Amino acid sequence: MNSLTQYIDLYKAQQQLVENGSCEVMNSHRAEALQMLESGPGLPPKGAENYETIDLEKLLAPDFGINLARVDIDVNASAPFRCGVPNMTSALFFFRNDLYAEAMNARASLPEGIYVGSLSRFCEEYPIAAAKYYGRIADIRNPLVALNTLLVQDGIVVWVKEGVKVEKPIQIVGILENGMPLMALRRLLVIAEKDSEIKLLVCDHTQTDSVEFLNLVTTEVSADDNASVEIIEMEESSEKTVRLSSAYVRQGHSSHVSVVGITLYNGVTRNEYYCGFKGENARLHLAGMAIEDKQRQVDTYSVVEHTMPGCYTEELFKYVADDNAVANFSGLIRVMKGASKTEAYQNNRNIIGSDGARVYSKPTLEIYDDDVKCSHGSATGQLDEKQIFYMRTRGLSEQEARFLLKQAFMADVIDSISLHDFKLRLHTLVERRFAGDKRNCSSCHNSCITND
Repeated sequence: MNSLTQYIDLYKAQQQLVENGSCEVMNSHRAEALQMLESGPGLPPKGAENYETIDLEKLLAPDFGINLARVDIDVNASAPFRCGVPNMTSALFFFRNDLYAEAMNARASLPEGIYVGSLSRFCEEYPIAAAKYYGRIADIRNPLVALNTLLVQDGIVVWVKEGVKVEKPIQIVGILENGMPLMALRRLLVIAEKDSEIKLLVCDHTQTDSVEFLNLVTTEVSADDNASVEIIEMEESSEKTVRLSSAYVRQGHSSHVSVVGITLYNGVTRNEYYCGFKGENARLHLAGMAIEDKQRQVDTYSVVEHTMPGCYTEELFKYVADDNAVANFSGLIRVMKGASKTEAYQNNRNIIGSDGARVYSKPTLEIYDDDVKCSHGSATGQLDEKQIFYMRTRGLSEQEARFLLKQAFMADVIDSISLHDFKLRLHTLVERRFAGDKRNCSSCHNSCITND
């Protein structure tokens, strides 16, 4: 029996309970998801191409509880989070495990022309729009997407209507807290219509460090013509938390999408990005960084498909691995025939700080059109001893010199973020992380939340 069987059996036994806790649009995709899980190839084994270091079978094997009955688990949303997210002026929404909630003043701060709320309720209130976008970008052939689609009952939708420019960022805080092992099934749907602008900050936190969690996330982003979407994801979880995230992005003509993933603390993380263009002259910025130590593991897989002329991709991922940590990057940029004037650049840079740490890197280009500018590169090494020596001659200790060089190594990923206050705070968070400071943050407190 493979690890997916327990979830298939659970759905068959509790199908009515699952569907009663959701909505018609979401329920309409479950049959196809079930078929894919039963008759598809299953989970790729560890060692398969693009799964060289990640063992999905092992990660999904434990008997995690799933809150199919939608019981209101007591999650303390006012508890301090580790990440130190700045006290920016933002509209604040929550995943309490996988239940939707929001700050009492969140909706009051939203302008006209934007909808943020429960995905299940959105499907009931706007069934035509929901049917148009939900499940239309994410690939059901991906077993992680299929499993999420089979069992997810709610999520969060951010819908920005044509011409609306949202100046205030939307902040989505995901909290994991429970007394027993739990799987949280989360779904995020972002719809940016023509000429709209939106910025999202998505933060994941684990409050119960001693409990095993599996955070299974599927994100769909639709950016229409001339739309601008910026998404910053930051994980501040625990050594017993597994995060399996699949993000799908589709861009229209002259749109601009930026996705930056930050992993400060985690257990095992697999982030997948699937990006494509449905219009000409679109721009994509895809970046990420992770600080890994102890036995932590981060795995990134990205696929960017260029099928339209004149589009631009800039991709940069950076890792620092110490102790016995493992980091892996596997990326593909594919430029199809007819996608002339494409510019695509892919880079992976890594620092190994110990003999026990391991970093794997496989950037790949596939180019089927001659009129393009593309490059890819990878570099993995240790800190420059000459630089360390120079800094020590200026009065710094060896530890201080290494600390500053690691900070500087991450700077270009952080500086690619447009949210000024958050960018400044993130530099501080990285400084604390390299210093081994797990100081709690008081600026994420929000004791007033409501259920949708």
